[in-house]
Amino acid sequence: MGNNEIDKTQENLLGREGRYSRQVRFAPFGAEGQRGLAASTVLIVGVGALGTGIAETLARCGVGRIILADRDYVEWSNLQRQQLYTEADAEARTPKAAAAQERLRQINSGIVIEAHIMDARAEELEGLVAGVDVIMDGTDNFDTRLIINDLAQKHGIPWIYGACVGSYGITYTILPGETPCLHCLLGTVPLGGDTCDTAGILPQAVQLVTAHATAEAIKLLGGRRDQLRSRLLSFDIWHNEHQEIGVKAARKADCPSCGSRPVYPYLTAANTERSDVLCGRDTVQIRPACRQPLDLPETARRLARLGTGTVESNPFLVSYAEGPYRMVIFGDGRALVHGTSDIAAARSFYHRYFG
Repeated sequence: MGNNEIDKTQENLLGREGRYSRQVRFAPFGAEGQRGLAASTVLIVGVGALGTGIAETLARCGVGRIILADRDYVEWSNLQRQQLYTEADAEARTPKAAAAQERLRQINSGIVIEAHIMDARAEELEGLVAGVDVIMDGTDNFDTRLIINDLAQKHGIPWIYGACVGSYGITYTILPGETPCLHCLLGTVPLGGDTCDTAGILPQAVQLVTAHATAEAIKLLGGRRDQLRSRLLSFDIWHNEHQEIGVKAARKADCPSCGSRPVYPYLTAANTERSDVLCGRDTVQIRPACRQPLDLPETARRLARLGTGTVESNPFLVSYAEGPYRMVIFGDGRALVHGTSDIAAARSFYHRYFG
């Protein structure tokens, strides 16, 4: 091999001006791990707080191809924790996927960044998973996470669940055929239901989930599976709490998502969140996939504490009005979002308060 060929090989490994050299010099990861990153494709579903942190970290680390999927646009309240966005993005209401793509290209021009401005439902996501090595969770609701879970099981793709709200964070690495899936964990592990809009969020909680999730990702992509954490991690940075939960026993042989006879229920319309425009009423009806009885008085109190909208309630429903929208929530979790016939806008408003 000539000197020019050696120099080119070295540049491919270390990046221009040795940009990846500090990772390569970390002996447990090394050159082999960096080659794994460069040859990998990661799908990030949701480019909000977690999604932007994950995307930036993986781009800086040198993941060869990053696919971004998000339905929303940048708002001023995002800037406190969604680290890829600027005031100009909020002013222009730039779609998050497009704004993130532009910023990531400025951060690392040597990798491929794809942006998809789309509602992340089963059919749309299934069109993105070909060739994907890891799926990263940057979503804000369990309906989408359960779709990701079933897609990951169906296609044998590892995925990393992550969530944070207030000062609390949680993350878990799911390996199809090896670990319990998210469907297995439902009802076993307290996965929470608050959102950043209802309980607030400390950016440090976001950063800590991002750090743990992306560390797991580079272990997977770099061929270091033996170093993966096998336990579910949760923490509360305000109350100085840290917990790792062994969940291996939660895996169910009859799980419809990962069991011996999987049917992938959340890839079918009957088991995903349904959103329908009600004819002539400028209203969208939302039926969540995970139907659990709501405590309506507590729901009313939770919304009232926000101080940003008008709350009314009776024994059968809670009404919450904010800006151009009025949302009516029933005891079975079903909601009517009045003031729009745009399903994506209605779902975004709903998921602000029911995550």
